[in-house]
Amino acid sequence: MQNTKVRLLINLIKDMSIKNKLRFGICITTCDSIPILYNKSEMYKKFDTILKKIDEEYRTTIINFSKYELVMFAMAKLMEMETTEQNKVAMYLFNIIKI
Repeated sequence: MQNTKVRLLINLIKDMSIKNKLRFGICITTCDSIPILYNKSEMYKKFDTILKKIDEEYRTTIINFSKYELVMFAMAKLMEMETTEQNKVAMYLFNIIKI
């Protein structure tokens, strides 16, 4: 059952635009209730730098991530998972974002 949750969320991430993937990554790395075992600050810097390059709105204004329903839905699904599952999803997301 756990692997099904991870696969479904990974399929959802695959269907996201690159901007939403980066927004989701930023949400993961700034959320204290998701205990990622990896270096959150390194992941945040990578997502933040790339999103600033491709999204003028993110670069110029304060973003309210709650207006991105798909990102918030993915965050809700991620919060329902166990720590090991959350880390699998976070590593997948970190590895698919190309610099």
